[in-house]
Amino acid sequence: MFLTLDDFEPAARRRLPRPLFGYVSGAAETNAARQDNRDALDAWRLVPNVLRGVEGRSTACTLLGESYAAPFGVAPMGLSALMARDGDVALARAAAAAGLPFVLSGSSLTRMEDVVTANPKAWFQAYLPGEEDRIRALIARVRTAGFGTLVLTADTAVVANRENNMRAGFSTPLRVRPRLIWDFAIKPRWVLGTFLPTLMRGMPHFENSDAVRGAPIISKQAARDFGRKDHLNWDHLALMRDLWPGKLVLKGVIAPADVAKARALGCDAVVLSNHGGRQLDHAISPLRILPEARAQAGDMGLLIDGGIRRGTDVIKALALGADMVLVGRPFLYAATLGGQPMAERAADILKTEVHRNLGLLGLRGLSEISPEILHPV
Repeated sequence: MFLTLDDFEPAARRRLPRPLFGYVSGAAETNAARQDNRDALDAWRLVPNVLRGVEGRSTACTLLGESYAAPFGVAPMGLSALMARDGDVALARAAAAAGLPFVLSGSSLTRMEDVVTANPKAWFQAYLPGEEDRIRALIARVRTAGFGTLVLTADTAVVANRENNMRAGFSTPLRVRPRLIWDFAIKPRWVLGTFLPTLMRGMPHFENSDAVRGAPIISKQAARDFGRKDHLNWDHLALMRDLWPGKLVLKGVIAPADVAKARALGCDAVVLSNHGGRQLDHAISPLRILPEARAQAGDMGLLIDGGIRRGTDVIKALALGADMVLVGRPFLYAATLGGQPMAERAADILKTEVHRNLGLLGLRGLSEISPEILHPV
């Protein structure tokens, strides 16, 4: 029975091979950054008001000129099609059906052109190297595909130390070893429902890391294709702003000074994020620094991710200054278990919680959320 977003994780653990579940669930080194995302949310309590008349309340919101049914969206997640059958398309369609934003990962295994066909309002998130020719070529492809919003992830300059992935047997490229074969073989539902149907169409490739098709997931070239990100700098973001006519979002920002730089360079929004704790261990939770970031963002869109699991989490983030939150792992777990319908179920759970909690707080809409409803522990 799935009653909360947290219910999808243990079920996905039972369905997925150990290396794949470890890839999705794991974080960097000691998991301190991932844990701080939850600790930061748990450090606030809510102060409800009563007798406010909350009939007809709404979770609807507007971001970057688009209207959405709720103030949360599906975060970009790489390799989704290896976890769930046609995972990228399933998540894109689920988000469209639920009236939510969806962000396609640059490390996805599904062609961006196929995903934007499934969801014409999808955003594309890029992992770009600090090489101008490759930046120009990828932006041209994204534009031709028909995306209206481009997201640059900026917190992956160096490959993270994901010890948990290695202990679980996951690597990029994926190394076919006896232990991996055994881990796959003992999960027949995943093998028959996801892996074999995917292999019947050919070995999965990283489809969107560049302007042309990337390497297969078992090729050593896969790691090299994501190289030279340590050269990426603010000049490259300025170049992207010049080249990209649509909405431009910078993801992976924490420092308020970086939020100010993004605004000065003409970004339409930023996503405060420590990459779900998957990059720098002990990186501060973006929620802890959200009010300072809001002061620097001005009228620029401000999104946040990391540890959001409940409607109360969404409301806390909005009260501290976010315009929207992104949720990753739970949606992928849901798609792993039941494709688009189960992902829609996850969206409905969170949407219902936000709607219910607005009423319990004495609020009729998102515009009434303010810091006054919060009290620190």
